[in-house]
Amino acid sequence: MNPMKLLKAKNAWSTFTKNHPKFPKFLKAVYQDGIEEGSVFEITVTNASGKTVTSNLKLTESDIKLFHELISEKA
Repeated sequence: MNPMKLLKAKNAWSTFTKNHPKFPKFLKAVYQDGIEEGSVFEITVTNASGKTVTSNLKLTESDIKLFHELISEKA
């Protein structure tokens, strides 16, 4: 990965977590409870005008491997 892009992403994540301090705690809690194959992620987005869109996905084995790789790269 390009070191400059990595630094830019790190800075963007830092800003995001300052703006939304509960989100990293939420991710940590989800991870500690155990993300496993078959777990379902659901996200709902409501725009400023009130329109809501919801989607979900059921995690596969390859999804879990990706999460573990991303977490181990961050450390």
